[in-house]
Amino acid sequence: MLRLPDHWVWDSWYAQDDSGAWHAFFLRASRALLDPERRHHRATIGHAVSDDLRSWRLLPDALVAADAPAWDDLATWTGCTVRGPDARWYMFYTGVSRAERGLVQRVGLAVSDDLITWHRHGTEPLVEADPTWYELLDPTAWYEQAWRDPWVFADPDGDGWHMLLTARARTGPAEGRGVIGHATSPDLLTWTVQPPLSTPAGFGHLEVPQVAVVDGQPLLLFCTNAGAVEDRVWVVPGAGVTGHWDVASAQPFPHPHLYAPRLVPYGRDGWGVIGFVDRVDGAFVGELSDPIPVGYHPAAGLVARTPDGTPDQALLWSSSQRSAVPSS
Repeated sequence: MLRLPDHWVWDSWYAQDDSGAWHAFFLRASRALLDPERRHHRATIGHAVSDDLRSWRLLPDALVAADAPAWDDLATWTGCTVRGPDARWYMFYTGVSRAERGLVQRVGLAVSDDLITWHRHGTEPLVEADPTWYELLDPTAWYEQAWRDPWVFADPDGDGWHMLLTARARTGPAEGRGVIGHATSPDLLTWTVQPPLSTPAGFGHLEVPQVAVVDGQPLLLFCTNAGAVEDRVWVVPGAGVTGHWDVASAQPFPHPHLYAPRLVPYGRDGWGVIGFVDRVDGAFVGELSDPIPVGYHPAAGLVARTPDGTPDQALLWSSSQRSAVPSS
């Protein structure tokens, strides 16, 4: 668990270095703000390291807002960290600006040789929403321009790189336009925006997307707190990690307090999820959970595992009884 006495912690992502140590990057903001709803425009990207994904040692912040005027001079938000073919580390992150009152999201890049000291790649955003397929800022439809939470991974056939994003389609009922945005790159530096990898299925947005193969099944993991959705964390099975994803077939991952979870390798050839603890008894907590061992079950989706590695039968039953997706 990672809890900071003076800062809230929320969305996180992880990278493992050559020594086997895990690096957590996470959004953080001072508890002196008093109201946790104020944290988003004060967010910086924190950094901690661990040998076991449970006990963490805090390191200096990885990235903060740029000096004004800049496209990311208000706050730096959720991203991912990957190692490039040149052995350098690439952090893709979301940025918002003061000039636009934080309403327009774009994706930028910072690069590091050691995971500790990060330098922005240029002064311009790396990837922006393309109105050919994606909704731009329209306050009559939605409260922000969604283009955030980049998740980057290598193409499994060696054909460059893919980026998944929280995005919204141009058309359809405003409360249900959430889609998985998509961009591709040959080199991690030059990106081409592509059509979305899903169609609207009743979700307002699909936040913090990630793909992984769990127990042989390619999965899309996302979360949502918008629209007429009771469950907050969802998984979608697919034919491969590059999509297309049938979000209408999403299955909930039941957890009362977890949000923005990430799948991380955990245990012997297994997986765990680490997310932030959101609200408990109505109060925002703002700390990272310990890993929860998980596996995939065809009838129930992503399920917690017991200490002996078998699916938790109570959670299997709970998951199978819950409805699939909101009506669109």
